[in-house]
Amino acid sequence: MRTTPRSERAALVGLVPSASRRHDAERSLDELDGLAGAAGAEVVLRVQQERRAPDPAGYLGRGKVAQLAALVAEMGIDLVVVDDELAPGQLRTLEQALSCKVLDRTQVILDIFARRARTREGRLQVELAQLRYLLPRLVGASAALSRLGGGIGTRGPGETKLETDRRRLRTRIQTLQRDIDQVRERRARLRERRHKRSVPTVALVGYTNAGKTTLFNRLTSAGATASDALFVTLDPLLRRVRLPDRRELLLTDTVGFIDRLPHTLVAAFRATLEEVVEADLVLHVIDASAEDHDRRRAAVTRVLEEVGAGGVPVVDVYNKVDRVSADERQRLRLRSGPAVLLSAATGEGVDDLMDVVAARLALDTRRVIIDLDAGDEDDRRRIAQLYRVARVLSQETVDGRVRIEAEVPRGLLDRLTAQE
Repeated sequence: MRTTPRSERAALVGLVPSASRRHDAERSLDELDGLAGAAGAEVVLRVQQERRAPDPAGYLGRGKVAQLAALVAEMGIDLVVVDDELAPGQLRTLEQALSCKVLDRTQVILDIFARRARTREGRLQVELAQLRYLLPRLVGASAALSRLGGGIGTRGPGETKLETDRRRLRTRIQTLQRDIDQVRERRARLRERRHKRSVPTVALVGYTNAGKTTLFNRLTSAGATASDALFVTLDPLLRRVRLPDRRELLLTDTVGFIDRLPHTLVAAFRATLEEVVEADLVLHVIDASAEDHDRRRAAVTRVLEEVGAGGVPVVDVYNKVDRVSADERQRLRLRSGPAVLLSAATGEGVDDLMDVVAARLALDTRRVIIDLDAGDEDDRRRIAQLYRVARVLSQETVDGRVRIEAEVPRGLLDRLTAQE
């Protein structure tokens, strides 16, 4: 007889820095609630304490810790999740006082990534992030780290005995880093190949659950998995898209970001995020229906700067506008900077987005006339390349000679007219 494992009963813990920031603290705890649910927990209790800074010893004050311990025992709580990154000492103090498993925000995010990882590359990157997080927390950490375990926070490397030996842990980290470096080299070779073919690349980025994959499917008919769950896409997807002017581009879907995204994850996923750094254009997908979309937009911008993509041209794409009022749509239109309003679910505004992408990729162009020999194999390849990467305005063929007038990206002029 099969039985479904019981969900871990969880309590969420957070701080309220001041009365004026209570709304922000509540919103952050709501997000943590979603993270805990995505990790498989059932949230049964939320506890907040108003204090300017975390207690250095136990995160919460002594009285609050004692009160929380009584509630944990009374309600049969298995897991306490703290809406912050805990220092090793704070983690040990809380575990001893509460007599249950304690995780911080970073561990929950890492656990979700471990659950969502499907490909070898994704698993490598998640494991590296987990081990880097665990390394400074080995000494005096919970006994759960030294044995096989189950439940939230123990997936992936948490199920091994690597944590009992610091030297073996470092060795594993080095092995993972070498494997990921090979991934980076392979991706670099693929990008160089695409560069030689002169196909521009556009990257989709955004806060988790902003609708990037739904938009990706709308533009490419790729059929990638999309849902309301957090962090569904961990591995970048790359597909070809044809623009209205018949040029082609490559569109890549990337991992979703989140406020206070763990630095270990950013570092581990650098090989993946380099697809964004090397892109010709970034489409920042923003959930227009989210009340705090400005905060989420700022969080994504910080991550882009952290990975070195701050200089890549960006177009803000406000998705899910079918869920907002007419007044809110008007407010979004009046924002400064280039922006597109659309609904990836219904298709509204998608044609406008494609027009903007075509215009942005064609900003730095030059109109040229190129004469080619229709009988020459190399020239025939150049004709095909012109139709892929340039906007062909006219073509005339006379006595085996082909004259093409086109708007060509300046960066490709030398390559396409080298033998002119």
